[in-house]
Amino acid sequence: MTFSIVGQVGDAFGVAVASKFPFVGAVVPQVRLGVGAVATQAMARVAYRSVALDSLASGAGADDAVAACTAPDPDRAHRQLGVVGLDSQATWTGGACMDWAGGVSGRDETGGYAIQGNILTGSDVVSEMEAAWLASVGSSLTDRLVATLLAGDAAGGDSRGRQGAALYAVQPGAGYDHCGVLADLRVDDHDDAPQELARLLRINDLVFGGPEDVSPLAGDLADEVAVRLAHLGYSGTLTDALGAWAGEANYEMRMAPDGIDAKVLAALRDATPDA
Repeated sequence: MTFSIVGQVGDAFGVAVASKFPFVGAVVPQVRLGVGAVATQAMARVAYRSVALDSLASGAGADDAVAACTAPDPDRAHRQLGVVGLDSQATWTGGACMDWAGGVSGRDETGGYAIQGNILTGSDVVSEMEAAWLASVGSSLTDRLVATLLAGDAAGGDSRGRQGAALYAVQPGAGYDHCGVLADLRVDDHDDAPQELARLLRINDLVFGGPEDVSPLAGDLADEVAVRLAHLGYSGTLTDALGAWAGEANYEMRMAPDGIDAKVLAALRDATPDA
């Protein structure tokens, strides 16, 4: 009923998942800083998440983490699991999972991945997801996870339709107040949940991302920013006016002392089309 990607880029780990099941984010993914990530699905057993992560934390590899979950479970034939640790990865599909069901795991220069799905339109869902993951090397973990999920959805995804999707990813020092959370997003009931998840990720990156592609506030750009801020009612020095607007708009994490972040500039332009 579900397809997912468990992925790693350096010290960042995450899971993206989509399903006809509406509240899939409450069941499938779990990630632990410095340890790894896991997705449990099909006839999901939520306890697999902590068992797998505890196993990884103890120094076991992903295959052993899968065994720790499935070996004592009499219903393992109905379950599916993806695990990625610091230097290992594994995917597992029980023989009684509903067709089409299967998965693939591997490792590129940035880290490991495990892709799996059940009740899919066909095996090409998983193969297209793997191709998308490998083609996106160089992008951020969250962008790669969502691109991989969208590739699976475009290939057919869950044969029953799309209703729920989720993304959870962590990296040391990332996120609000440097809590370590890159993204924690859920779409619980939407006609096109994977695309809605992608939209939410763009907002998440704007609000929680740090400054990037910073342009100096000088010359014509400084004049433009000042005019746009004045149009919104912000006055004073350019730095103070920009800081006041960005704080109210929740963009303070993207503020840079020596200029303006490209995404903040785009948001300012979108907010002032008539300036």
